[in-house]
Amino acid sequence: MRYLVFTNTPAHAHLYRNAVTELREQGHDVLVLARDYGCTVALLEYYDLPHEVYGRCETTKFSLVRRLPGHYVRIVRLARSFDPDLIFGMGAYAAHAGAVTRTRTILVLDSEPTSVDHLISQPFADALVTPAAFRKDLGANHFVFDGFKESAYLHPDVVETDPTVRDALGVGDNPYVICRFNAFGSHHDVGQSGFSPAERERLIEALSESATVLVSDEGDEMDFDSVPARPFDVHPARMHDALAGASLVVADTQTIATEAALLGTPTIRSNSFVGESDMGNFVELGEAGLLENLRETDAVLDLATEILADPESKNRWRRRRDDYLAGTVNLSALLVELALHPDTPGAVDGLRRRTAREGRTESPTEGLGVEP
Repeated sequence: MRYLVFTNTPAHAHLYRNAVTELREQGHDVLVLARDYGCTVALLEYYDLPHEVYGRCETTKFSLVRRLPGHYVRIVRLARSFDPDLIFGMGAYAAHAGAVTRTRTILVLDSEPTSVDHLISQPFADALVTPAAFRKDLGANHFVFDGFKESAYLHPDVVETDPTVRDALGVGDNPYVICRFNAFGSHHDVGQSGFSPAERERLIEALSESATVLVSDEGDEMDFDSVPARPFDVHPARMHDALAGASLVVADTQTIATEAALLGTPTIRSNSFVGESDMGNFVELGEAGLLENLRETDAVLDLATEILADPESKNRWRRRRDDYLAGTVNLSALLVELALHPDTPGAVDGLRRRTAREGRTESPTEGLGVEP
């Protein structure tokens, strides 16, 4: 089989890296089409995954819109040249590449706010796969699994973290906190916000009283001469090692917050998405006690101080994590099975059709396939 896989962001590279490696080891041909965005290409190189770059995109708002035509031209050329049997992706690029090449396409989605992307990609996808916590109904070809997209690389069956990252971070045996600040430059971030520059400084000042503060700033705007913090400057592939060893993670971005929570690290997420209409993933993580979703900076500061003062915080989070992940799937293994049996996703162990009832799922009959 020939598989084409789209990785538009670093999170996508992690999502598919284990499945790509396994499929290649089984003798299949796999090509990753990558967008040069953030550390996406660096991750693909680190994991030695065969890839072609179809274009680049900055973290500034509307950068993607300006570059979109050129992206599609190169995607169509590369897709036709590779001539895949199956395409995996997370949105319009993959769906439209499938339509142009008349190739079966499977999308793995996890963000409810990307409504425009769903609208323009759903008609061209043969199957749409989401976490069971996903709150939207994407139609007859919508299948769900127990877990998150991060379960492809942070499930207990596949994750191994390296504590020697402390040496690379230069923190020794001292407690450290990771702050992850979002650039809010993606199309689904328009109108959304996180910590303001003043709030970032206030947060760092407070955290630095109890721990070394390491900052991962997606927009690369932080002036480290004015705050008691250091940049997170190890290879991005070691971010999960660092998250696992942290005493606390505070983020106004989505993926890092989810990753830290699934690694059993006390985690606080704060941005304008938080509230009654928040994404299902974060509601579920919050209910499991793995993630604190807070909108107000004062509440973040109070809870962060409380967590850092409690020596049992991390052990408590780890126990919750172990209990929660026992009921989730190894998404990488599921994706491999789905790649091998794309005609019958309902027969893949761990995958089931979503029912029409809001937020409810039921198991399909044996061998149930994608609607024509």
